[in-house]
Amino acid sequence: MRLILVDRFEEIRRNFYPIALNRPLWELRCGISSLCEKLIAKTGANNVAYFVPDYIAEAYRSKVKHPVNDLSILNENDLLIVDPLVKCQDSSTAILAVKTRHGQDGREDQTRPGWPCYKNEVGLDQDGRILYARITSGDLKGIVANDIVEFLEAARAKLPNVLCTLKTWRYIWELILANAEQITEDFVASGQNGIEGIVEQPSAIRGGKKDVYIAPGAVVHPMVVIDAEYGPVYIDQGVQIQPFSRIEGPCYIGKDSILAGANCRAGNSIGPVCRIGGEVEGSIIHGYSNKYHEGFIGHSYIGEWVNLGALTTNSDLKNDYSTVSIMLDGRRSIDTGSTKVGSLIGDHAKTSIGTLLNTGSYIGAMTVILATGKPLPKFIPSFGWFVEGIVTKGFGKTRLFETAKIVMSRRGCKWSAAEQSMWEAVYAITAQQREIAIEKGRRTLSR
Repeated sequence: MRLILVDRFEEIRRNFYPIALNRPLWELRCGISSLCEKLIAKTGANNVAYFVPDYIAEAYRSKVKHPVNDLSILNENDLLIVDPLVKCQDSSTAILAVKTRHGQDGREDQTRPGWPCYKNEVGLDQDGRILYARITSGDLKGIVANDIVEFLEAARAKLPNVLCTLKTWRYIWELILANAEQITEDFVASGQNGIEGIVEQPSAIRGGKKDVYIAPGAVVHPMVVIDAEYGPVYIDQGVQIQPFSRIEGPCYIGKDSILAGANCRAGNSIGPVCRIGGEVEGSIIHGYSNKYHEGFIGHSYIGEWVNLGALTTNSDLKNDYSTVSIMLDGRRSIDTGSTKVGSLIGDHAKTSIGTLLNTGSYIGAMTVILATGKPLPKFIPSFGWFVEGIVTKGFGKTRLFETAKIVMSRRGCKWSAAEQSMWEAVYAITAQQREIAIEKGRRTLSR
């Protein structure tokens, strides 16, 4: 049986920008692991294949071992196609688990190992969106398609359709709001606890030690507090926790990250290879990002290769305690339904010292922010340069690509031709939003 994850629907992907601009939806994180890792664990699949937007395919193919946008895999074995936004913590997802068919003698049926003991069908939500499709090799013979979307529609037409109760992630801030609870669930699922790394004294572990895991190669320096009284703390391999840091659970610190005197409050998922100082609360930070200095980041989702300058601080609570709204496209204001939402910051964004981010800010990928001493606008488009209070095109994308290449090389990573091609496509996708913001800046200067 092969698990297939499909991310080809732009109207859905937009709800997870700017983080999803340059990655498939299943690479988003919540808790200790990615959505992909959760789905693989839930289904128990041995083989996986991916279908992504064409502009992402080549760059993503270089990062994974499984097939990407390969239609030939649709003609082999049995398939379980799943929407990557299905929430795995929902008990109804048991319907996706792979169960082996057994013969009358109790032994595994080797003619069809690893296939669920469920009938073939297409599971739909109330709006008719396909959340899963279970297709045996026999049914595949009658399905002819030129792309994965057409294939899914053919499966819908051929197989029984059922209304399912699976829940899905709808917007990117839902991942932030669920992060603390998901860390706790992932910690239990990992089956890991105890100290396998080094804890130098004097340091303190509060709460139950069964709720702390310090992986091999991790080093906790003297004068560190790990507080697991209200949630577990998972410190992964190679992590360095420097003196005067405090980590409050639920919390996950990813591989090879460094906490430099950080006040790491509850609900954070950090890393791998991040550098964190100052105060961070309730946030998800992808790999290779730096917030090394003082300043506060709360209830935010930050992409990879982001650098937040000293004293960069965001608001995550409005003065009137009303719910926070976010502009995902620069025009529509979407109510998150929560009073606690900070910033969404895309990959390769950079802020200068003293940057102040408004509640519910959207900072696009490849942005350059020069602080003005005042809170920034709530929406800054990808590849925009925020200079002297307005969005400009700055020195253009070429300079940004050159900087990204340098930054990645410092961590032993390569800026490839495929990577650049993908970012060229992102530049085109975000052009309209950027031009609107730049034109608004021109009008401001002409007054």
